[in-house]
Amino acid sequence: MQVGQPSLTARGAAALRAAHQELDGGVVFADPFAVAILGDYADDPLCAVAFEPGREPLRVSVAARSRCAEDALADAVRERAVRQVVVLGAGLDTFGYRNPHAASGVRVFEVDHPATHEWKRRQLLEAGIAVPDALTFAPIDFEESNLAEGLTAAGFDAGRPAFFMCLGVVPYLTAEAVAATFGFIASLPTGTEVVFDYGEPASALSPEQRALHERRAEWAAQQGEPFHSSFVPAELADRLRSWGFAETADASFSELARRYAPDSAAAEALRDTGGHVMRAWV
Repeated sequence: MQVGQPSLTARGAAALRAAHQELDGGVVFADPFAVAILGDYADDPLCAVAFEPGREPLRVSVAARSRCAEDALADAVRERAVRQVVVLGAGLDTFGYRNPHAASGVRVFEVDHPATHEWKRRQLLEAGIAVPDALTFAPIDFEESNLAEGLTAAGFDAGRPAFFMCLGVVPYLTAEAVAATFGFIASLPTGTEVVFDYGEPASALSPEQRALHERRAEWAAQQGEPFHSSFVPAELADRLRSWGFAETADASFSELARRYAPDSAAAEALRDTGGHVMRAWV
């Protein structure tokens, strides 16, 4: 990625969220800041692709993973009194600026590279989006510090349960970074939860889907954002338990599309694409 601005893939996901608002009416996931946060990037060719005909399945998949994560967070706040939320690789995510749980004392920590945080502050100012008192930027340069150190420095309380959102991040992490990140989350108190998306190995996909995956992987590598991690669902669940999680729940992108957009053709289009959202509880 280019230091000082969100990654290309983060920009693409943000554009799909914005397009979902404008073209689909936000039926799966409503985000009033999705368009504004894009700013000048809305005219970038990469972002413009999100608004092209035939992109509904992609829009639905990105909207559905956010909906799944934020529905799970609402459960954690209501049922387990979780009051700390960590957004890993925050990029252009807007949850912290429309946090519906702020009145309940829910505090949001946005984790990203320090230079990216500085860029986002300027972007928010230009978009007229206020930074709430309940949001804290947790600038972490993983070459200089680790997640635990960076969060503690930002005021995170490791003695209390927390909710982690990690969307559009895991495929780009090395195996070592995945183990370190999830090992830290699993070390937190009972009631802690993480929601993240991941992809299955190319070898598990149909020939047609494998070819699409390989083209995406080649493009991402050319942009300096190579894929590093993929998982077989059952093996990932076992690995999460070995790291210390007590329970997991997995849903494919197709299943989420059927759940949140039953009148859309997205569920069939997303079948066998290998995309999943995983929930894991401590």
